Amino acid sequence: MPGLLCDERLWRHQAGGLADLAGRVLIPDVTGEDSMAGMARGVLDAAPERFALAGLSMGGYVSLEIMRQAPGRVEALALLDTSARPDTPEQAEARLALVGLARAGGFDEVWRGLLPKVVHPDRVDDPGLRTAVGEMAHAVGAGGFERQERAIIGRPDSRPGLPVISCPTLVLCGRDDALTPPHLHEELAD
Repeated sequence: MPGLLCDERLWRHQAGGLADLAGRVLIPDVTGEDSMAGMARGVLDAAPERFALAGLSMGGYVSLEIMRQAPGRVEALALLDTSARPDTPEQAEARLALVGLARAGGFDEVWRGLLPKVVHPDRVDDPGLRTAVGEMAHAVGAGGFERQERAIIGRPDSRPGLPVISCPTLVLCGRDDALTPPHLHEELAD
């Protein structure tokens, strides 16, 4: 599952290899709901009875909600650059400020401002990457962004459910991840 302001293009390089391993690859659209529960229900409605699940960032939040709703359907899980923690009040306030900016016509300013937080410093000025991120952001749009942010703000604390995850699980992040640093992934893995 893709992260905030991303669509199926996020997984374009991995989809072929994953299809070779797992058969059908479904990359859900998670822009139409404004809650993690709603996003998870949409994924579960579209997914086969049993499936492997990978979620990046916000997609990891949705994955954890799927594990809450239907753990028996998930054969294997990958949590990538994500966290089980809910937003702090300060994080929620910052998200709402970005939603307000997007509503006021500053959507380009929003996604461009987020880029240094979600892309490694060595790649932040890569014109091809900037173009790809901008295209995904515009496909999601300001309305989709607002729904995603509201879902993220309202997500529950997933830490209490971590010990009951019984399927094989990969937890992975970059050592320079600024938003969800390695110590949050150690918490997921423990």
